[in-house]
Amino acid sequence: MRTLYLSLVITLFGGCSIKDVKPWEKGTLAKETMREGGGDVLFKKFANHIYFSKEGSKGGGGVAGGGCGCN
Repeated sequence: MRTLYLSLVITLFGGCSIKDVKPWEKGTLAKETMREGGGDVLFKKFANHIYFSKEGSKGGGGVAGGGCGCN
């Protein structure tokens, strides 16, 4: 049983890897489609609704400041 558990852990951790991102790959990874929800407008609206419901505020999601007075 212990050997089975150890082999399972080794297999799970062996399947994970960390790969360095090259400078020319950063432009691709910064696109909207690479974010959570991709380009889905409804997902973005829902995520903003949840965020602002938790924050207790509305707006500030644009470029022109966040309501803290530090424009």
